Amino acid sequence: MARKIDITQKLSFDENPYIVIKGEEYEVNSDAKTMLEIMGDFSSKSEVDAALSAYEKLISEKDRKKIDKLKLPFKDLMVIIQESMSLAQGGDDQGEQ
Repeated sequence: MARKIDITQKLSFDENPYIVIKGEEYEVNSDAKTMLEIMGDFSSKSEVDAALSAYEKLISEKDRKKIDKLKLPFKDLMVIIQESMSLAQGGDDQGEQ
């Protein structure tokens, strides 16, 4: 008989995290497939192309349109991408509410 191991208790099934900008919440897509695609992008694309791809994969089009209306400088957009990636990877909960 084949071995079976139930790993359900080891999995978290967490919901997607959110970043907050000026009181507005933006959902961060944190599923494993998305994160693996982003890691692949950073190893195969230029940093700028990979960052843009990460932004598009982490943040929904609807939320990106809201963020775009903020007219943020490049460095602030990079903060959004970096913090979203950190959250999606289960990283630092600094500033968590």
